[in-house]
Amino acid sequence: MNPPLLGNGKALIGVVHLLPLPGSPMWRGDMQPVLERARREAGILASEGAAGIIVENFGDVPFHPGPVGPETVAAMTLAVGAVMDAVDVSVGINVLRNDPRSAIAIAAATGAHFVRANVHYGAMVADEGVVQGTAHDTLRFRRTLGVQERVKLFADVMVKHAAPLGTDDAAHVARETVLRGLADALIVTGSATGVSASVEELKTVREAAPPGVPVLVGSGVDEDNAAALLEYADGAIVGTSLKVDGMVSNPVDPQRVRRVARRFQSLPA
Repeated sequence: MNPPLLGNGKALIGVVHLLPLPGSPMWRGDMQPVLERARREAGILASEGAAGIIVENFGDVPFHPGPVGPETVAAMTLAVGAVMDAVDVSVGINVLRNDPRSAIAIAAATGAHFVRANVHYGAMVADEGVVQGTAHDTLRFRRTLGVQERVKLFADVMVKHAAPLGTDDAAHVARETVLRGLADALIVTGSATGVSASVEELKTVREAAPPGVPVLVGSGVDEDNAAALLEYADGAIVGTSLKVDGMVSNPVDPQRVRRVARRFQSLPA
């Protein structure tokens, strides 16, 4: 089954932050707790109103700036498969810090519906060093696997935890990411995880994006600011504010998911 990518109205995409995976410094030596928590939290997100879920190897700090190892791909394939079995909403993949090629491979194997490229167009300077966009390789690889129609590519416009190496003109980057990078949707974030995106930047990206290209908020959305941010966006990827006490390292809180989902549902499409 291939559910609508963003559903109807303002789409709430919840985040499954995976516990540390094999090969990462904080790996605990057992995949079962990783898979159990992923299934449990995906089930909560879907049952409480999320239109989609994105799975991230969030526990693998410090992140590779580019391609991850086969151990990460194998573990994430298991985790995404577990999430796919647990829910009936759109599922996406973000291989941190910036490995959309591996994300597409995992999507091809599991049937997932979209991937996130944190740096797709241009280059960013981050704590991992220079993170380079690989649109030329990413899109050719997606075509090689024959999943270009099923697996959509969501690309950040100047992603969080980084600064652009080159232009900081959000309108220019948004247009180029779609017209030259062929991204299927755009993501606008704040400066860091849990930090709200700028309404002004969202408006700029919305006005610059070609017609029909979805714009999503990628950080800092909560029950209180959803209306202001989503005036210029089609939905949001929400992680931190859905956790117990609003702490990103905590488990997902069903009541918080329910409240935020209701807020999204109350907004005009």
